[in-house]
Amino acid sequence: MQNLVHVTYDQTGKSKSTNAFGMREMQEKAYEGRTAQYLLLKAPPASGKSRALMFIALDKLQHQGIKKVIVAVPEKSIGASFGTTELKKYGFFTDWNPNPKYNLCTPGEEKSKVTAFLNFLDSEEQILICTHATLRFAFDGLDVKKLDDTLVTIDEFHHVSAEGDNILGQVLKSIMANSNAHIVAMTGSYFRGDSVPVLIPEDEAKFTKVTYTYYQQLNGYEFLKSLGIGYHFYTGKYFKKNTETGISALAEILDENQKTIIHIPSVNSAESSKLKHDEVDHIIDVLGTIEYQDEITGVIHIKSHKTGKILKVADLVQDNPKSRDKISGYLREVKSADDIDIIIALGMAKEGFDWPYCQHALTIGYRGSLTEIIQIIGRATRDSNNKSHAQFTNLIAQPDAENEDVKLSVNNMLKAITASLLMEQVLAPNFKFKLKKDEDEDDDDTDDETTIKIRGFKLPTSQRAKDIIDTDINDLKAKLLQDPQMLKAMPGNVEPEVINTVLIPKIIREIYPDLSDEDVEAVRQYVVVDSVIKNSTIEEQGDKKFIRMAGSFVNIDDIHIDLIDQINPFQKAFEILSKSVTTQVLKLIDEHIQSTKFEMTEDEAILLWPKIKEWVKNNNGEQPNIQAFDHKEKRMAEALVFLRELKRKKALANG
Repeated sequence: MQNLVHVTYDQTGKSKSTNAFGMREMQEKAYEGRTAQYLLLKAPPASGKSRALMFIALDKLQHQGIKKVIVAVPEKSIGASFGTTELKKYGFFTDWNPNPKYNLCTPGEEKSKVTAFLNFLDSEEQILICTHATLRFAFDGLDVKKLDDTLVTIDEFHHVSAEGDNILGQVLKSIMANSNAHIVAMTGSYFRGDSVPVLIPEDEAKFTKVTYTYYQQLNGYEFLKSLGIGYHFYTGKYFKKNTETGISALAEILDENQKTIIHIPSVNSAESSKLKHDEVDHIIDVLGTIEYQDEITGVIHIKSHKTGKILKVADLVQDNPKSRDKISGYLREVKSADDIDIIIALGMAKEGFDWPYCQHALTIGYRGSLTEIIQIIGRATRDSNNKSHAQFTNLIAQPDAENEDVKLSVNNMLKAITASLLMEQVLAPNFKFKLKKDEDEDDDDTDDETTIKIRGFKLPTSQRAKDIIDTDINDLKAKLLQDPQMLKAMPGNVEPEVINTVLIPKIIREIYPDLSDEDVEAVRQYVVVDSVIKNSTIEEQGDKKFIRMAGSFVNIDDIHIDLIDQINPFQKAFEILSKSVTTQVLKLIDEHIQSTKFEMTEDEAILLWPKIKEWVKNNNGEQPNIQAFDHKEKRMAEALVFLRELKRKKALANG
């Protein structure tokens, strides 16, 4: 299997080292924003967001007039991350000591938890930990003014949505509008699976943003050296044996020597058999034969077919709550890599789940949410002395021409590939881009090796545009990659200039309608340049640096924005895809794209006109054929038809 993404890191140890207050790099950065009334912390899994919140909350209680702290998490198991924590012995001024009575992430009915929540507001206690659900239920009928002088923390903030029927979003909006409460919002990913924003722009603008990147986190590790993201495509069902090889798609990819979390597909997905327990049985059959199941821990002991060694397997798919709580409790207490080998899960073991020894996150079936993919990858990217490489593999069914859901399958495959494109952008090192001035102009000599200067590069003029570039660039890329028109254009059947100078600015205007045309262009250029550079390789020859971009090898001092605009920033993954699937599957993908191609626009047609003239010149005066098999020739022919019709309409309008 070929990885679509492979990133190596420097193992600097920087993200794990602590300062005089016991804070890691990310926590120190977050603490600098502690005085903000509304703080949005975007940092990857395992960067220490829960402890960062403790530092901030304790400062607000001690020095900022805040009387109470409420921490809301999406599910009960994550509440354990906010339990009693010693901070003073590492240099901080006090410890985090919540009263267990007000840790509501425990078994029990919701009604009693709502009562406890309301009692907390009238008590002398300072810290309460609850689920998002408890916060929502308690808010029903609550006088919002009772939250004055309170810090409300929402963990995994991507669960919030600006959509009208998202109750958590309504709760947040009401707190902001009707109380003086402070808010800390934390997330490992700000991307949602749909196109609905987490916050409306007016509310989002009120938040001070602290962003700590995936690259900063992984580059600063001690043990983890590399991360791979790959896709394995199969036909039929992943648990059915291939008639040629005699083994299933799962058996081909599952390595018992890797500490692995296997997420089986949702029962509502096309990849699922609808019989989740049968799928668990298949995974066990691939591994070996059951010796016994420990009655105390719930761990299944399996004798390997291949090696004869005993594998320890956790089944989190089972429906029995007591059995599931038993094995979940065991997993929370895991202290050694030898304690568990394989975890099989469905909806669990994603966000907030901590198994540092995990080396491989194997996900079966397409995942529509970029957030979910990032969360799953995060299970394998903890730093641990048992691994130098972490791997995410997505096992996906190839589209089948005989299947009535072929269009859905094609869409799923394309969306899966775009998720890998986004992750490559998220995981790569960050660069700074500046305008390269003429030789007779003064230039800034304070730049480091991460700064690249580009001729013709436009800089933002407003603070809003600067903030988008500084803190939201990956969020914007996620929205671009989820746009239906962009999805159809990325495989290379549309000219790169059309993608870069027509489609991307159009989407930016829709997302940020408050930006001026100048700032739309500045943000557009930054997105395109950042995407192209991160997909390229930089090489040194003598005292000069060269950059290899989509087949071009250019002196880094000679880069111009016009050159970058001629490169499709998202084509790399599709080139790899073309080597990973059959010709028939590629044909299905192509046919689907052609059948749903977006309409021609005047901007695209005008942009293609010079190419049409060049094509005619190079083909002895012949015009491009609208029936051509070549996508680009066909698109030029369509542009020619469009321009003729446009000319005819203008002539009629002018009499």
